[in-house]
Amino acid sequence: MNAVVGAGVETGQKGPAPYVRIERLTKRFGDFVAVRQVSLEIQRGEIFCLLGGSGCGKTTLLRMLAGFETPTDGAIFIDGVDVTQVPPYERPVNMMFQSYALFPHMTVAQNVAFGLKQDGTARGEIESRVQEMLSLVQLNGYEKRKPHQLSGGQRQRVALARALVKRPKLLLLDEPLGALDKKLREHTQFELVNLQEKLGVTFVIVTHDQEEAMTLASRIGVMRAGEILQVGTPADIYEFPNSRFVADFIGSVNMVEGRLIEDEPDHVRIECAQLGAIVYVDHGVSSPPDAPVSVAIRPEKIQLSRERPEQTDNVLQGVIAGIAYLGNATRYLVRLPTGFLLRVTAPNVFRHEERLEPDERVWLHWHSSSPVVVTR
Repeated sequence: MNAVVGAGVETGQKGPAPYVRIERLTKRFGDFVAVRQVSLEIQRGEIFCLLGGSGCGKTTLLRMLAGFETPTDGAIFIDGVDVTQVPPYERPVNMMFQSYALFPHMTVAQNVAFGLKQDGTARGEIESRVQEMLSLVQLNGYEKRKPHQLSGGQRQRVALARALVKRPKLLLLDEPLGALDKKLREHTQFELVNLQEKLGVTFVIVTHDQEEAMTLASRIGVMRAGEILQVGTPADIYEFPNSRFVADFIGSVNMVEGRLIEDEPDHVRIECAQLGAIVYVDHGVSSPPDAPVSVAIRPEKIQLSRERPEQTDNVLQGVIAGIAYLGNATRYLVRLPTGFLLRVTAPNVFRHEERLEPDERVWLHWHSSSPVVVTR
């Protein structure tokens, strides 16, 4: 991973020169700091997602990349060139907005061609490139339709074709699928990945949707309060979060507080009052004895059974307090003797399997590699 995580902390791995390099970028609006000393590297041809909740600074960071906002401090380099003070129209960048911003009085073809006409491109080349883009986004035959005659998914594709027709080296997408319904959004995610692979354009995508980021991105930067807390592949972010916030923000998780009572190079034991038990983890952690820590356990890592398992560590007993059947999986809430509720997700592998019932007493257990211990 050739990235810079958070405020200028390098991962230590070397690779090809980054296509986008952001150095200690800061943006203030009066006394409010929207983006705080963010450093980041993005490789050529990568799909990079900025993921975070509302107000975390991800859209402001995207707008600075586009040139629509001027940084208060720091620098932006694209393909080795300092573009910090370069206006938007002189950057090798295009941006697709969340609203799509299509011109309602123009046809599909006219919308896609708009940027090329503004640049004074020859008519023959405009027609050729518009047809090429409409074919790529599977909108052949829609050239003469107006935006109001299109579905949400089709409008999204027109906006994407318009953004790509100028052949930018870097495409910025602000919540590009936010206006689509769930099923169409899932379908379009894969279309977007396939399109990016065909064109080789570097994508930077802003989203608050965790599932969307995990599906689209080669790497994700998790943002909070104007800072990037962690950069990594979707698997890195999910399986190895570097903080309590990242663990809690990405996916569903059981988060419990604990105290380190045994710390060896190959394992630790953590006393967790909420669980009424000691959690065994099969690796060491960088914390002093008796240090307070947080233990994150994903619901799908926990197994349920009516019979006590053979393992001795990481075994609890509880009562089923709630059940939600989701089709591909069943989600259980299990109340422990301490009163703490653990979330457990079990896959529905067989159609006629016998299922657990409310108020049934069950055993819970998990592998010693499953818990993630975070110290901040």
